[in-house]
Amino acid sequence: MKQPILYLILLVFILHSCKDVENKTTPVAEDQTGYAPIEVNYARGFQIKTTATGYQVTIKNPWPDSAVNYPFTLVKHQGRESVSKANLPVRIPIPIEKIVVTSTTHITPLVLLGEEKSLIGFPATDYISAPKVRSLIDAGNIKELGTNQLMNVEAAIILEPDLVMGFSIDDSNPTYQKIEEAGIPVLYNGDWVEEHPLGKAEWIKLFGVLYGKEKEADSIFKTIEKEYQNTLKLAAHLERPKVLSGATYKDQWYLPYGNSWQGKILKDAGADYLYAATKGTGSLAYNIEKVLIDGREATYWIAPAQYTSYSKMLADNKSYALFDSFKNRQVYTHALTIGAKGGVLYYEEASMRPDLVLKDLVKILHPDLALDHELYFFRALKE
Repeated sequence: MKQPILYLILLVFILHSCKDVENKTTPVAEDQTGYAPIEVNYARGFQIKTTATGYQVTIKNPWPDSAVNYPFTLVKHQGRESVSKANLPVRIPIPIEKIVVTSTTHITPLVLLGEEKSLIGFPATDYISAPKVRSLIDAGNIKELGTNQLMNVEAAIILEPDLVMGFSIDDSNPTYQKIEEAGIPVLYNGDWVEEHPLGKAEWIKLFGVLYGKEKEADSIFKTIEKEYQNTLKLAAHLERPKVLSGATYKDQWYLPYGNSWQGKILKDAGADYLYAATKGTGSLAYNIEKVLIDGREATYWIAPAQYTSYSKMLADNKSYALFDSFKNRQVYTHALTIGAKGGVLYYEEASMRPDLVLKDLVKILHPDLALDHELYFFRALKE
């Protein structure tokens, strides 16, 4: 997701709704080719089935209220073919060697799989924080392609990637349509609308089949899953401190729903989130008076929009000083952890590393637990 988008939009995209895991994908039996079945237990935005020549991938509902599925046939060891929507599913030869991605959330799986050198183009490269990828950008190996909304189509086509991994908020995508017309497959990544923290991380399995690194991707995910579950167990029976989140924007206070991605992680971290019982998509929007009544006595304030200091918060809205968490200096932000060009690390890595987000929150909310973990994304707000 592109980081300059206003906080309201970030809440809608990054902290999207989350439900309990259901409708798990049933593993496909291994066929005569010996290709391993891909188990998908949390993610609901894609399915992978083995075939005689590779995999059948279906991208499901890659943006809110989408009812369209996008099928792809991944064929091993075949030459590149032209894309034709009249002949679905689109065929993609694998393993791929060159890729263009369009969201910072796509960067982390490339790095984890050791495939960052396959990245040849990205819109708005300043928002990439990963040191290995920044080195490639500085060396001129990754082409600057503008912004996501105004991506330079001609420049992307000239690069001749094997695949463009797209990100979109709806089905109006003339940029991607032009790329497809040039014979380059576009695969929408819907990690940002996943309903479970581990569902977001499980998208690394799709990257695994694209690069022929199925076993590596599965191993990485299992490690993340294990760390998340172990931390969850630590916090399961602890006293739950009251937690506030969000901040005001144009006279409205935007907060995550209780069933959102952030609401789920707060619950798993042992928080008594103010609006844990709420359900919906996007963000809650209340006036400050209601939030003050409900949250004045909250012990902690997690993720106060893009704020990095108490002084800036107070300058924008003096009512913030009425909250106990503000008075007691118990406000924590992810906006202080940035990359070399100012990109917020949380927006790049958090979706793929929910285990680190959870550990951060447990460390903050339960200081007496003495968890052996150094804060990774979150920091105490500056004065």
